[in-house]
Amino acid sequence: MQSLVKASPEICMTSYILHKVNLLIRSRILAGFLGLGLFLCSYDSGFAKERPSISMSKAEGQAIRENLDKLPLLKKSFDAYKNAVESAMLQTIELPPPGEAGGYAHEKHKQNYREMQMAGVLFTITGDERYADFVKRMLEQYAVMYPTLGPHPRSFKQKPGRLFHQTLNEEVWLVNVAQAYDAVYEWLTPEDRANFEENIFQPMIHLFSVQYAEELDRIHNHGTWACAAVGMIAYVLDDKELVEKAILGTRKNGQGGFLRQLELLFSPDGYYMEGPYYIRYALRPFFLFAEAIERNEPERKIYEYRDGILRKAFYATAMTVYPNGVFPAINDASLSMDIADIGPTIAGNLSYYRYGADENLLAIAAIQDRVILNGAGLKVAEDFGNGENVAPLNWSSVELRDGHDGERGGLGILRTGQGREQTMLLMKYGVHGKGHGHFDKLHFIFYDQYRTVVPDYGFARWINMEPKFGGRYTAENNSFAKQTIAHNTVVVDQASQNSGKRQQADERWGERHFFDGGDGDVQAVSAFANDAYPGVDMQRTMLLVNDPLLEHPVVVDLFRLTSESDHQYDYPLYFNGQIVTLPDGIKAHADQLAPLGADNGYQHIWNVGSGSSDTDIRFSWFDGNRYYSVISAPSPGTEVFVGRTGANDPDFNLRSQQMVMLRRNAANHLFASVIEPHGYFNEAREQTRDARSVIQSVNIEGSNETASVITVRGKRDLQWQIMIRNSETASKKTRVVFSGKEYEWEGNYKLIRQQAAEEEMSKK
Repeated sequence: MQSLVKASPEICMTSYILHKVNLLIRSRILAGFLGLGLFLCSYDSGFAKERPSISMSKAEGQAIRENLDKLPLLKKSFDAYKNAVESAMLQTIELPPPGEAGGYAHEKHKQNYREMQMAGVLFTITGDERYADFVKRMLEQYAVMYPTLGPHPRSFKQKPGRLFHQTLNEEVWLVNVAQAYDAVYEWLTPEDRANFEENIFQPMIHLFSVQYAEELDRIHNHGTWACAAVGMIAYVLDDKELVEKAILGTRKNGQGGFLRQLELLFSPDGYYMEGPYYIRYALRPFFLFAEAIERNEPERKIYEYRDGILRKAFYATAMTVYPNGVFPAINDASLSMDIADIGPTIAGNLSYYRYGADENLLAIAAIQDRVILNGAGLKVAEDFGNGENVAPLNWSSVELRDGHDGERGGLGILRTGQGREQTMLLMKYGVHGKGHGHFDKLHFIFYDQYRTVVPDYGFARWINMEPKFGGRYTAENNSFAKQTIAHNTVVVDQASQNSGKRQQADERWGERHFFDGGDGDVQAVSAFANDAYPGVDMQRTMLLVNDPLLEHPVVVDLFRLTSESDHQYDYPLYFNGQIVTLPDGIKAHADQLAPLGADNGYQHIWNVGSGSSDTDIRFSWFDGNRYYSVISAPSPGTEVFVGRTGANDPDFNLRSQQMVMLRRNAANHLFASVIEPHGYFNEAREQTRDARSVIQSVNIEGSNETASVITVRGKRDLQWQIMIRNSETASKKTRVVFSGKEYEWEGNYKLIRQQAAEEEMSKK
């Protein structure tokens, strides 16, 4: 049988129909004497091997079996597989007709592919034929059902599968079932294989690589799943031509396919343009297909491709997580997805196995509390032992470049502290992220006290919750969650960056200014976004500062805007917890609520309180066992708003999220603020202390195209002078004069504490 990928759909369909007739005749007449060593097709076979071959081997299965009672993490993972499959085998196999995304049918077909994959693994490890028979019986039912299905009736503008509302889910189905089929291949009769290939696998291959061939060439996580599904089943079927198309694209010219995705979806540091949530999902097909390639064609050296980009991809993903293992909600993302998900588990185990041991990967294995069941998982379980000697996860500060060339901004992550007590400040200044991107250049997230204190909203989606729009993205994902006002970054003239147009945003990205993630008490990140709004240049510089006069690390935020004409600048700050104090002059709207605006996300935010202030702006709340205060520099005519999401939300799709927003009308403006964690609150123990911040004021000494200088003062004689270089210069020193006072320093920035400042002044 030749591959079904041809030059035109008409030829492809003709070939496909002829193939089905041919295969049926061959299976019924020739199967009896061809034997297991000869495939029922005329593939150009070139992957001579012992099966299974795409994710584990018989030898690995035996080694796992022999070590189950010696390695607790391995045994726990094996038992989880066994319990799930044993329970499934007691039930009647069910294949419901296609239904709503996130509904019963959707979830049942997902459960079926998971159970088949696990049963195949268990068969390889134990040799128990009950597991192989379970896979066979389920495939027999799919072989009856699948040919009767047309395009899914609830595709909702997506390329429909037959079992699922989009081909993506069907590709995930095949990635899993390919592993199960590989495991039981030699156990099945030739008639069984002919039946399954004719009625399930070849129609799926045709759907993914011919009918929707553009998906196989798409540079996107959907394309990755398509390549992995087609490539992995092609290795099982021994179809070299199909493997080439999965790796090099449908035209086999390298302009599509798996390698092209490795080239264009990751920066040289391994950062994935759609963000951690989506690479968490895409890690599965990237690593599973890579492992299938390595096992069948080691000469391709896939793990060495592009300077080991797969290793970098996993590490870049893992290094974004909070200390509790949860991924930051960058772009479309949930607030709870963590590194214990199956994708990072697969990628972490294979990275450890293929690239070498790493203590942080064992720390991640402790969070995941499981391993995959093959040679990679066995190796991790061996080195993990009983876990007593595994240190907590402890990443350092890191900057990850964005864009395939590494020249398109990036993601800056500042960290201080150790283990669970680590504080993390993240600032985003990279590419948009294509269809899953948000209009949020220079946005930040602040993590402290084992929680996100200043969060991102994430996506507007109740994933797999069928009553909530079938678990798909709700309309509010576009009307609110993606809009600039939904993020902790400045909004100009109540419009979203790049006019809220994805195509425009995809062509623009932030520009790195500097990053200092050293081990000192002061770390900093700075970046520009000069094309997000016409005629307005934006620069944000953020510092994470430790000081012996303060109990916890604090955030210093300088957001500078310049223009030749006046604009409305809105500085929103979202927070979790309960409001404690508001700036003077701010009053709650107790009798009537109205939205903050009419569109661009403002229509979804209730204006619950507002006022104006010409003096220091101080706002505080508590969350967990700690108080938090924001102290902002005064600026005459500043308006202050307190908001809460939920306006214009007829289906109650939005979570209730609180925010405070500063508004200034000006041409040039600098928002200068400090976020200070302080004190302690314990309701159960009726204990509280230091409910008011140490820091008392933030003053702007001056700001221009050369530099910005602010002074921070507080109790206990706390005083900082912070100087930021705003432009690149060949000189090592920066010198500015504001209000007759000269400031001079070396480097991109400098923070001088009071005593040091007095000493420097005395020298002058």
